[in-house]
Parts: sequence; structure tokens; C-alpha cells
Amino acid sequence: MATSAAQQAPTPGAGAPPAADDLPVVRLRHPWRWVSYGVIAVLAAMFLHSLVSNPNFGWDVVGEYLFSVRILDGLAKTLQLTAIAMLLGIVLGVALAVMRLSDNPALSRTSWLYIWFFRGTPVFVQLLFWGFISALYPSLSIGVPFGPSFFETETNALITPVVAAILGLGLNEAAYLAEIFRGGIQSIDRGQTEAAQALGMKRSRILRQIIMPQAMRVIVPPTANNTISMLKTTSLVSVLSFPELLYAAQLIYSVSFETIPLLITASIWYLVVTSVLTVGQYYIERHYSRSDRLEGLGRFGRLAALQRRRTVTDLGQDAR
Repeated sequence: MATSAAQQAPTPGAGAPPAADDLPVVRLRHPWRWVSYGVIAVLAAMFLHSLVSNPNFGWDVVGEYLFSVRILDGLAKTLQLTAIAMLLGIVLGVALAVMRLSDNPALSRTSWLYIWFFRGTPVFVQLLFWGFISALYPSLSIGVPFGPSFFETETNALITPVVAAILGLGLNEAAYLAEIFRGGIQSIDRGQTEAAQALGMKRSRILRQIIMPQAMRVIVPPTANNTISMLKTTSLVSVLSFPELLYAAQLIYSVSFETIPLLITASIWYLVVTSVLTVGQYYIERHYSRSDRLEGLGRFGRLAALQRRRTVTDLGQDAR
């Protein structure tokens, strides 16, 4: 009986589940992923073949005009118009955002009315209005309201196509940037403002030294996107006969009748400048997100990073 009982006793480890290291590893299969790769590869090959084999693209014409003086001059005017319009939009947008957050009902409602009007009408229509403003006001004057004028000039002499383009783009952009700035300011905890006011700081100093540096993390990404959008929106001012990049290409193909190659030429330059702005946007966002990167380093990592930054700053001041 003892012998049979010993034979029936289970051996150690028998029937136990296998260890995790002994289990076979089965890779998750994604058959539809490979199908999507194949479809995209076929479509890409068809597109590239069309680019190479279709003579209507006129790549020789594209190469001829890509660095032509007229195209490069139009590109320079496009960059200038983008910079000036964005500068006007940023300055006016900050003022409108501050007015919108003001406790003064007159300022707040005036800002709301401005934003409502310029966001509610198409920018193309606004450009046309500025281009034909002389039909509404043949002359502009400065003087006493409802009284004599001290200075008067023709509207067409004052509002040229370039001025109309700057006003049309800049005033429209200010309405959108005002909402971006307002959202960035409101994203900061109000307790910081109250604490600064308790220390006797003025509202302008609080906004400049406490609120805006923190709000830049929220403001920069959409503002950079609007800058890229502004670059492409400048093509609309061709309706005002302003010789920006697209209008320069239009002037050339109106004579040579090579429409597609010239449009490709303009598109290439738009892509190049947009790519450069995208890279700049990446580094600006990275600069203002330094605090987020420090949070992932832990307590000692943050202290070490701040110490390195302080050392670099001290060395720079000593070098001066």
C-alpha cells in the first residue's frame, strides 16, 4: 500500500504552469497595414510616373523661371507683406485682447464688435473694399469733427495697392490673433495676478512680466500657424495688382501662356518658405516648452538643469 501511494504522489513541478520566459512569443499580425502600404506605394509610383512622363508639367520651364528675377522679386514682396501684416496683426491683436478682458464695458464691447466684424466677413471681400475705398471716400481729411479740415488728400494717393494689402490682411489677422492672445492670457491661473496685485504691482507690469511669459506656451503654436497661413493668404492680394509671388507668375504666363509650369514654380517657393517657417516654429515651441521638459527629469534632474542654465548665464555675463 505504501509503495502504490508513493507511486501515485505527484512529482514536484508536475502540472504547474510554465514560466513566463518559456512561453512562445507570437507577434501581432497586421495584414491590413501591409495592404495600406501596398496601396499607398502603388499610388505614389503612379504619381511619380505621371510627374516624369507627362510633358505638360513643363519641368524645363519650371527650371527656367524658378530663379528668375521677376519671380524672386515677387517672393521678396510676399515675405515683406507677410512680415508687415503679421506685425500689424500682433500689435493690434494684443491691444484688442487686453480691451476684451478689460473691466471697462466700452472697451470690452468695442473689441468684441471689431472681432465679430472682421472674423465674420471674408478676407477677400475686405481686400476688395480697401482696394476700392476711393469709390466710397474719394478724399480723406484731418480736422475738427464736423468742422473745418486742416489737411486733405485724395484717397488713391494715400491708400496705394500695397497699403490696401497691408490693411486688408493685418486688420483681419488682428481679429483672430486677439482671440488667441485672450485664450493664452486666460489660461494662466488668476491667483498669480491676485498675488502680484497684493504686492503692489501695476496691471501693465503684471501682464508684461508675469502673465505673458507664461501665456507664450499657449500663444506661440497657433500664432506660428497663422503666420504660415498668412504667407499663403498673401496670394489673394493679386486682385489688387500688387506684384507678390503669385501675381508675378501670372504676369509671366499671361504672355508666355505657360500657365501650369509657372503655377508650379510659385508653389515650389511657397513650399520652401513654409518648410523654413515650420522649422522655426518647432524651435520656438521648444524654447517655450522648457518647463515641460524639466518636469520629466525629476527633482534632481530639474535642479541640475537649472544649475547648468544658471552657470551658462553667469559665464555670458562675465564675458560681457
